[in-house]
Amino acid sequence: MQGRSRCIPRRNPLTTTVPIMQIRQVELTNHRGLHARACAKVVQVASQFRCNVCLVWNGRRASARSMLAVMLLAAGVGSTIQLETQGPDEAEAMVAMVELIAGRFGEQR
Repeated sequence: MQGRSRCIPRRNPLTTTVPIMQIRQVELTNHRGLHARACAKVVQVASQFRCNVCLVWNGRRASARSMLAVMLLAAGVGSTIQLETQGPDEAEAMVAMVELIAGRFGEQR
């Protein structure tokens, strides 16, 4: 993705420190990786929170609220992606996203 991404932590002009952000590595263990249905679930869960939620894989960063951005990551089975949440409800968002991915996006197989 080119240009300014909503996933880049914003600095408070009154301070020189970077805002607090939760970061966690998770492995994709579902049958097909980040396919269309899994991406839709990522967007659905991320959109429930006010904080920024990002996925980082293979040097690329994507807003978890953008179906196209998440799909373009093209992370396959066994990939380890980095989840980043930053904002007022970042802890809750992180828990929800980790549960979604660890639960294999609700897929049976």
